[in-house]
Amino acid sequence: MSENQYQPYTRRQTMLRKDFEIYRYRSSYMNEVELHHHDFYEVYMLLRGEVTYTVENHIYNMRPGDVMLISPLELHQARIKPDKDAYERIVLWIDRTYLEKLSSPRTSLTRCYDTTVPGHTNLVRLPGDRSAALRRALERLRELHHGDGYGSDLLAECCLIELMVGLNEGTQDHTMQKSLSADTSSDQVVDAVLAYINAHYSEPLTLDALSEKFFISKYHLLRKFESQVGTTVHRYILQKRLLNAKQLLAGGVAPSEACAYCGFGDYANFYRAFRAEYGITPRQYVQSVRGDE
Repeated sequence: MSENQYQPYTRRQTMLRKDFEIYRYRSSYMNEVELHHHDFYEVYMLLRGEVTYTVENHIYNMRPGDVMLISPLELHQARIKPDKDAYERIVLWIDRTYLEKLSSPRTSLTRCYDTTVPGHTNLVRLPGDRSAALRRALERLRELHHGDGYGSDLLAECCLIELMVGLNEGTQDHTMQKSLSADTSSDQVVDAVLAYINAHYSEPLTLDALSEKFFISKYHLLRKFESQVGTTVHRYILQKRLLNAKQLLAGGVAPSEACAYCGFGDYANFYRAFRAEYGITPRQYVQSVRGDE
């Protein structure tokens, strides 16, 4: 494959289009991307390299050909192991509303992202022939997406629908799910702490209170949490509060109300944290959402 078939890598975590975007990246060296989230659905296929992918409290050891499915509400991070070989992947971003509109009353294309579905997994590992077919579908989608031939837009949408149907079928394959257990790990204590934070992020949360509640020293909680989740307890709480604040703002809640509901002590702290995380103020974010609508 020639070099012009790869896109220059960008750390941008916002979509430029209203439907979907797809890229193929190749990096010989890459600094680790911090734990983050975004407002769209993501399909990530590893082509080459050694990657451990963290999604909330789950750590997945990926193999080339594996696919990660990341929903908008999940904090995640790819941990790339330094290697002589290049790090290659295909990344597909899909707008939430767009994918939901492509679904039908009978067939939900977003089901594979639903964490409440029994047996849910972020990691999809298909048999060799199906994995190769999935890769061809992603390459075909990328070709159509970046092409301007007659009917390429309609063909791209058809290709995307077929791709998402296949991925949803793959996540329901119980044989596949059993084969992933050796490459998936979590921690019971960290699981419980995460569940508590997600249920109580609107309330005051401190490391002292969490260590006391879960009968673990602050030192061990910090060490286990950072090892499993990829960030500190304080940073995770902040990101969860900001993530939920964005959802409220997008739903029409006033910035001052979102601030109070998500556990920020005062609006100045919320304003500074929001701007530092997303590069815009809460009101600018509201304006951007209304502009999209």
